[in-house]
Amino acid sequence: MSDAVNAKIDAMVTSNDVVLFMKGTPLFPQCGFSSKAVAILEHLGVGFESVDVLQDMEVRQGIKEFSDWPTIPQLYVKGEFIGGSDIMMEMYEAGELGELMAEKKVAPAAS
Repeated sequence: MSDAVNAKIDAMVTSNDVVLFMKGTPLFPQCGFSSKAVAILEHLGVGFESVDVLQDMEVRQGIKEFSDWPTIPQLYVKGEFIGGSDIMMEMYEAGELGELMAEKKVAPAAS
């Protein structure tokens, strides 16, 4: 991964409370896993930025190296890599994802 791509991803992750790297957009997810990830975040009522990796192949490959995680979607909270949709679902069902958002003082979604 180039330094420029690494810097771009780092800036996205550190300048937003919650970032979801996904296929598609929250309104039009392009895979079931991305759709599930968006639904979880929306149900939690937190504000989040999304990055459509289908629009930028360098970011699509770069995020996998950045996190050392092979699949997309990927969730970051306050700069910390949380995991993909399966981990999000497990944490959500256990109440841990909501607790994490509260602990990290993540802002609610704008209404």
